[in-house]
Amino acid sequence: MTTQQTRFTEVSENGHRTREQPVGELVQQASRQLSELVRAEMQLARAEMTQKGRRYGKGGGMFGGAGLFGFLMLQAGVAAAIAGLAVPLPVWAAALIVTGVLGLIAAVLAMTGKQQFKKASPPSPQQAIANVKADVAEIKGSTHR
Repeated sequence: MTTQQTRFTEVSENGHRTREQPVGELVQQASRQLSELVRAEMQLARAEMTQKGRRYGKGGGMFGGAGLFGFLMLQAGVAAAIAGLAVPLPVWAAALIVTGVLGLIAAVLAMTGKQQFKKASPPSPQQAIANVKADVAEIKGSTHR
């Protein structure tokens, strides 16, 4: 009984034969390359999700700041109304100016927080997913040749 080992010839880019490889060696090489590819894609996904998490954190902080300044604006508005009813014009006018400044700060913080949330969305590693899809398509394409 004789056993025959199937061999494939490896061809370089210029079309010349370089060496023959057994099928087992080719399968091991493909398995090793696939493992390396999966590890690299996982690292990319981890890095992408870390960046998105930071952006969500910044956006949440900005909304928290907007809430704080909005609350201070409400307090200043109440103080302005009281001062307007109890004292002549200069006191409540000053309180209204403070209220306007606090409202402006709250608006800027809210808009900045919203931008940070938009930059972080969607909360999935889009680049890594696209790379994996491209890799799967490449593998499917190479198996049909």
